Amino acid sequence: VQLVESGGGSVQDGGSLRLSCAASKWIYEDYTMSWVRQYPGKEREGVASVNPLGGTKYATSVKGRFTISRDGAKNTVYLQMNNLKPEDTAMYHCAARTYQGGSIPPLSLDYYDNWGQGTQVTVSS
Repeated sequence: VQLVESGGGSVQDGGSLRLSCAASKWIYEDYTMSWVRQYPGKEREGVASVNPLGGTKYATSVKGRFTISRDGAKNTVYLQMNNLKPEDTAMYHCAARTYQGGSIPPLSLDYYDNWGQGTQVTVSS
């Protein structure tokens, strides 16, 4: 499956952005999806994930501020980001893998085998 992210940009501290990840095929029932971010010169970090059962998981640093959701009709996954902070500045990538079972979708980067190119998010103080 091919993944294309959009929606990144520059906002001020406390602002909001909604990222979109458009998939090239039907994902709603077949794929676990995730958003991952990469800081310059550092490892990627799992941010949020969702599976076909609707189960979600969030990194501690974004809980209560970010929400992952899916639109089956559009084959799109979203990441609504509220109350953004400068430390959220990163390249955000969408990732996917065919659903392997389980109620809680993994945040582990090793789980996913399809990746998008990313969209840059910059938060200024």
